[in-house]
Amino acid sequence: MSFKGVEKAMKRVTAIGEGKRRKRRVNIFLDDKFAFSLEAGVAVKEGLRVGQELSESDIEALAGAELSQRCFNAALRYLAYRPRSESELRERLKRRGFDGDNVETVLARLKEQGLVDDRAFAQFWKENRQSFSPRSRWLTRHELKQKGVADEVIERVVADVDDEDSAYQAAIAKARSLPAVDYQGFRRRLGEYLKRRGFGYGVINNTVKKVWEEVKE
Repeated sequence: MSFKGVEKAMKRVTAIGEGKRRKRRVNIFLDDKFAFSLEAGVAVKEGLRVGQELSESDIEALAGAELSQRCFNAALRYLAYRPRSESELRERLKRRGFDGDNVETVLARLKEQGLVDDRAFAQFWKENRQSFSPRSRWLTRHELKQKGVADEVIERVVADVDDEDSAYQAAIAKARSLPAVDYQGFRRRLGEYLKRRGFGYGVINNTVKKVWEEVKE
């Protein structure tokens, strides 16, 4: 958003026109000269109208509102792919160049709308892992910790993760692609697979034996 040529004196809004390239933006003319463009939603929210007089501080406020809306739109696009933790979203927006105040304002707005909720995110993450790529409670906890979720939230969410069941589900899926001829080779390959998913020696040992018997049968 450019404000070059806008003087300190009051300027009158003489026209508000739809942008030719971007229909969601409007062009603002002050004293019959193009001055800047805005998100259409920002212009409506701020009550911008033809005949209105704007001071330099008014124009600066519009620039701030425009930046905040851009930050909000960027957050929505990032959330469109999958739920995100508050920490993930904060870091993403800061990397996009948005300042801390705008980021925190947008995060507060998203939380009020229920679009950012670390408890719901952690639950989604755990259930997604259990359904498509089972792993241990420890690894699930570690992943959520990396996403910036608070320890107390993590502990509540992972409390019902059953390592024995998760290891079995992961092993059964993997065993389909392993030759069931040599037990030692089967045990090594399946054991390494389960280890990468965070399971301990005892769980791995029991799971491999159980799955081997089922495969042989």
